[in-house]
Amino acid sequence: MTKPAPATRRWIYFLPLAIFLGLAGVFALQLFAGDPSKLPSALIGKPVPVTELPAIEGSDIPGLTPAAFTGKGVAVVNVFASWCAPCHQEHPLLMALARDTRFPIYGINQKDNPENARRFLGRLGNPYRAVGADKDGRISIEWGVYGVPETFVVADGRIVFKHVGPLTEESIRARLLPEIEKALAGQRG
Repeated sequence: MTKPAPATRRWIYFLPLAIFLGLAGVFALQLFAGDPSKLPSALIGKPVPVTELPAIEGSDIPGLTPAAFTGKGVAVVNVFASWCAPCHQEHPLLMALARDTRFPIYGINQKDNPENARRFLGRLGNPYRAVGADKDGRISIEWGVYGVPETFVVADGRIVFKHVGPLTEESIRARLLPEIEKALAGQRG
């Protein structure tokens, strides 16, 4: 017959359950913590990372160079990929946004097959003044990208706004355009 464990050691049997429940609680809180497009970015107010990316292979659209962000000016940078379904959904909105001639839109094509990227832009249109092919995703990491699509507003060589996730008519109207207007006003002021 086995001797029952002393009362002082019984808690050890419940320790794995307590750890599991604690971790499950933390994960649940993070899962339901709110809108992922409001994730903070440590790069807000910081200079744009040095961005030297070649053009998409076989494309006549220029690649992305640091010159795109030097000097005064406002630009929008969109990180996208042909394999990204939300990128397809937001693309017509980027095409409409590109009609505003007060600022250029630049693209970072993340971890994409060049043929697919060319087909994506050929079929849906090209809102970008330049597109850099970020084949290994290193530049996207330097920009603080969580996943595609993400959109940034750059003013005077500094990141001033970041939108995580696909752009919608509502997010453009309520968040992106006001940030662009604010950046443009700062440029005039």
